[in-house]
Amino acid sequence: MQTVEIADAAAFERTLRRLAHQILENNPEPEQVLLVGILRRGVPLAEELAGLMERFGGVRPPVETLDITLYRDDLSELGDLPEVRPTQFSTPVAGKTVILVDDVIYTGRTARAAMEAVIRLGRPARIRLAVMVDRGHRELPIDPEYVGKNVPTAREEQICVLTPQFDGQWGIHLRKQA
Repeated sequence: MQTVEIADAAAFERTLRRLAHQILENNPEPEQVLLVGILRRGVPLAEELAGLMERFGGVRPPVETLDITLYRDDLSELGDLPEVRPTQFSTPVAGKTVILVDDVIYTGRTARAAMEAVIRLGRPARIRLAVMVDRGHRELPIDPEYVGKNVPTAREEQICVLTPQFDGQWGIHLRKQA
């Protein structure tokens, strides 16, 4: 596999700052925003966005963690059932603007599962989607409201969003066959 750096740590952080500003601009009542990080890499992104929103807007939205395993549409196709974490939020979703945060949007199936999981917890005022990378190839009519980078890819390529929690740094890499 050949790895191409799409964004180094500095470019990544600039993109996160831009996303935080966009969320604040589009949500004049930031105290009504709830950031929901989709396991795994959406969680550190949501935490970082919350900190930036507090820095720029004075209000730190709560951050919740969402495991979409039970809502996947391919669960019956998996050989071994994955570990499932119960979904319970300490912050009610009813009436909130829920912003789902994920690293990459590809087919749209993860976002669909996340929306279903959130709706089971209550009725939000609205649900929005923030992703670091949109790589195209949608199979469902789902488009994120907030996009860090659009990176058109071939199906056999992979986008890797690096986070300090898992990789020791922020960054975006494209992996393709050499």
